[in-house]
Amino acid sequence: MYKQLLSILIFGTSLHSATAWADPALATSKNCMACHAVDKKIVGPAYKDVAAKYAGDKTAVDKLATKIQKGGGGVWGPVPMPANMQVNDAEAKKLAAWILTIK
Repeated sequence: MYKQLLSILIFGTSLHSATAWADPALATSKNCMACHAVDKKIVGPAYKDVAAKYAGDKTAVDKLATKIQKGGGGVWGPVPMPANMQVNDAEAKKLAAWILTIK
């Protein structure tokens, strides 16, 4: 019984880790990392700062997904974020959800 439980925990942890690493790969493939980094401002804000700003906002995934796709401006300074038409709805929500997990 103990070995089965340990196997389930290890398998579940490895699945979770694989999922967590898939989102930075998606961000890279969609050119998000050209303007953003996890922990420092480049052209746009650091993802950790975005996550902190929207912490506790239950509508944050939808807000950020819309901003990822349609772009925006004025929230983080004078440089507007361009629209990302190559990002579909599911990808935008996945990226937004990942950004919100960053500490």
